[in-house]
Amino acid sequence: MAEANNDKKRTRQPNGRSSIYQGSDGKWHGRVTVGIRDDGSPDRRHVERKTRAEVTAAVRELEKQREAKTLAKPGKPWTVKTWLTHWVETIAPLAVNENTMVGYGVAVRKHLIPALGAHRLDKLRPEHIERFYGNMQADGRKAGTIHQIHRTFRTALNEAVRRGHLGRNPVQLAKAPRLREEEVEPYTVEEVQRLLRTADDRRNSARWAVALALGLRQGEALGLKWADVDLERGVLMVRRSRRRPRYAHGCGDPCGRKAGYCPQRQRTNPETADTKSRAGRRAVGLPSQLVDLLRVHRVKQDAERAAAGDKWTDEGWLFATPTGRGTSPRTDYDDWKELLENAKVRDGRLHDARHTAATVLLILGVSERAVMGLMGWSTTAMAARYQHMVDSVRNEVAQRVDGLIWKPAGDGSDDDDDGLSGSLVRAN
Repeated sequence: MAEANNDKKRTRQPNGRSSIYQGSDGKWHGRVTVGIRDDGSPDRRHVERKTRAEVTAAVRELEKQREAKTLAKPGKPWTVKTWLTHWVETIAPLAVNENTMVGYGVAVRKHLIPALGAHRLDKLRPEHIERFYGNMQADGRKAGTIHQIHRTFRTALNEAVRRGHLGRNPVQLAKAPRLREEEVEPYTVEEVQRLLRTADDRRNSARWAVALALGLRQGEALGLKWADVDLERGVLMVRRSRRRPRYAHGCGDPCGRKAGYCPQRQRTNPETADTKSRAGRRAVGLPSQLVDLLRVHRVKQDAERAAAGDKWTDEGWLFATPTGRGTSPRTDYDDWKELLENAKVRDGRLHDARHTAATVLLILGVSERAVMGLMGWSTTAMAARYQHMVDSVRNEVAQRVDGLIWKPAGDGSDDDDDGLSGSLVRAN
């Protein structure tokens, strides 16, 4: 008995280190400190085995899991559903804007929780996630949609890892379907000219010149106010973006319609928000032709203000309704589609106007860093999406230049040369 007590004293360790000892019940016990509990006390785990060798192996396994950070915290384990619900309702709104939260909410509630929510968070494996992606593909979902869900899931579980609820993020290991690069199809110069000529006969015609020449996002263009434009200096400041409206029911009893169609609907989000990133808040130089268009646009808007009289709401919008209110994104989209039809220009997204502006800048040789600033891009990855098309245009130009400058002289006076010097003299 004395020998057992001595053995017990020898194997206990101070200061939170792991300990192994034989208890009065005859079994061998191990205790391992693996972290700190929510109340600040040490999280000390206990294992018991019949032999010392068995308990030693169990202690070493706990220590290994502690170092690898794969141990679940004490208490009821998180499931994928409970963690994602907590993350999307409590954590994510603190870090991202409302538009991003809409995308997070769809990915979490419509896709991730129904498919994977029952899994224990610490038991989720990459194979579970990959099967989910495969099922989405089989249902006809686009690779871009799956990638958006993949990014949301990865972000949510990265936070679980950071907070110690998960040892390693299985989404980092899972393979998402191959995503083909979206084909950028800008409008040609001739198409742009037709659009602008047709727009001259419409309200807010300068709206489309801003889209095609400056490449502002829809929300950025609709969020502009006259206070953001300095026509004397030829500078425009991008500060805010107009949001798509979101509504809640305003009726006492549910009317049976979606909130957006409720007769007494109430808007739940503000009309505008600050632009989504630091890169998005920027100054943009105005070409002189666009300055002239905006001057004409201001005269036309002043005439509308006079015609509206007391019905005019003076909110300072650059592109306003006939009564001075801000233009809704939906109305703007419908106007764009109507403009394309009237101009007999191929159908395209409103965002294709932004592609057009970016491509023209790159073809003109404006530096990638300067284009990033003008377009409001935060990374060079966006410019890379345009590069394959820009290179093809540049190659065509190079071939034409090659045929002009290095064309054989044809007079036989430089037979010993390769035709280079004579052609360059003519070019100069």
